Amino acid sequence: MATQLSAHTRNLDCSEEEWQARQQLAACYRVFDHLGWSESIYNHISVKVPGEEGAFLINPYGLLYSEVCASNLVKIDIDGNTLDGSPFPVNKAGFVQHSLFHRNIPWAHAIVHTHTTATMAVCSLEGGLQPVNFYACNFIGRLAYHDFEGITVRAEEGERLLQNLGDKRVLMLKNHGPVILGRSIPEIFIMHWSLQRACEIQLAVMAAGQPTVIPDEVVAIHQRDLHEANVPGHQPGGADFDAWVRRIDKIDRSWRD
Repeated sequence: MATQLSAHTRNLDCSEEEWQARQQLAACYRVFDHLGWSESIYNHISVKVPGEEGAFLINPYGLLYSEVCASNLVKIDIDGNTLDGSPFPVNKAGFVQHSLFHRNIPWAHAIVHTHTTATMAVCSLEGGLQPVNFYACNFIGRLAYHDFEGITVRAEEGERLLQNLGDKRVLMLKNHGPVILGRSIPEIFIMHWSLQRACEIQLAVMAAGQPTVIPDEVVAIHQRDLHEANVPGHQPGGADFDAWVRRIDKIDRSWRD
């Protein structure tokens, strides 16, 4: 009989930097769950462990996002070894994707893969994301696409994933869902939030009638000026992420444990 998994906390001997990373990642899982971006026990968000080459944190396989907390996150290395004595397994598809990108892309400190209805739907459309709304303009020319090859559990698919990603930060897995890579948890949060809105609005527009396509030159101006929308003194996505953390703190602070 399989061991029953529970969302218990653990006493951890870790650095202050690792604990801060754990808390931020746990908060991210709770924010995603609050916004309806979770998918039962599936999908995954990871972050590199500060100061530990090749080590990253990821969710325990078998727990809902609403059960994730700082201490029950699993620390593994890019070869799949558990580094913190966690009793939890790790989703193989999550390990294959995240270890691949953490191993090969130095700037990819945080990575998220989701199966939201809107992003999966656009990943399943011929032509993918189109320049038909404000948020879509953030991404036009900045997305990569990868043909569906089945569930991502085979290491040999990795070379094609990397080739198709190229120099982009978002890889749209066709008929599947997006993988977003960034320099921090707040950055991947705001990228996912914007991509989610872009996809939701595109689907609504397509259902309503013929979309108005935004010209390339206007997309270029939009992308040129995007930085001016950042909150002064914050890293990309920092103010947005902090605001949502305050929201979940009012609901349930157990993610901090």
